[in-house]
Amino acid sequence: MDFLDTPAARFTDLADYSFEPHFVEVDDCGLRMHFVDEGPRDGTPVLMLHGEPSWSYLYRSMIPVVSAAGLRVIAPDLIGFGRSSKPTRIADYSFARHVAWLRACIETLELTRITLFGQDWGSLTGLRVLAELEPRFSAAMISNGGLPTGGTPGGSLQTLGNAAAFLAWRTFAKYSPWFVASSIIDRGSVRELSEAERAAYDAPFPDARYLAGARAFPALVPVSPKNVAVPDNRAAWQKLANFQKPFVTAFSTGDPITRGMDRILQERIPGARGQDHSRVRGGHFLQEDAGAELATRLVELAHSSNA
Repeated sequence: MDFLDTPAARFTDLADYSFEPHFVEVDDCGLRMHFVDEGPRDGTPVLMLHGEPSWSYLYRSMIPVVSAAGLRVIAPDLIGFGRSSKPTRIADYSFARHVAWLRACIETLELTRITLFGQDWGSLTGLRVLAELEPRFSAAMISNGGLPTGGTPGGSLQTLGNAAAFLAWRTFAKYSPWFVASSIIDRGSVRELSEAERAAYDAPFPDARYLAGARAFPALVPVSPKNVAVPDNRAAWQKLANFQKPFVTAFSTGDPITRGMDRILQERIPGARGQDHSRVRGGHFLQEDAGAELATRLVELAHSSNA
């Protein structure tokens, strides 16, 4: 597998992001996953998973709040994003590989008692590892995401939210000659990004060779029952249907594509019953719009589930 690593100089002096880099090898071919590791090493881990086309920079306002509360924040960059290695062929990315790479990170770091926070693809991959590595987790909070199964029970972008908008986005990501991560994130947030913040979101992608992972992600979402990820997602739902640990949703008020997926999670996962579910003001990238509020709720969840 051919891959590139974004030059380290691209990540110097980024606005509000001064965290030390850490890396773990997650594939025999040498792929490395970068992760932020802040807070006490013996603290309860909080795993923050980003989506498309962002990276751990998305959590820059949440990481200090959560780590200051005595929790250990682990915020990986999924393969193809941020400071992590980037395979150069779209065909080298699959749902199964993303889950395997994330599992390798969790298992290599020997994380246990994890509180998960996942948004967008951080929800899709996060829900899979939550199901497959359930003993390692103590609680979960999901925002603007779910686990589609191509129209079968468990949620589908064909029947929830704005399917037409998603399909247009999928076509754009695959074929458009113009693909600027910062513009996509800016349009998906209520607040307007500063020039420094836009530069940080674009830092992982010096040129088109680094964008294969970002272009691949939308086509991997199983909106059709023929998608190869459907069997594994169905198996994950069977396990999630027995997940009794605290499970909270914190969706935004301004994301039409994932609207309604929080209700499916609340109805189908036992651990969601009786929890303090909420919606916060924001767009798809709600970490940009309501980071402080989300961080406070996340601290409460992590402490209460590990009391």
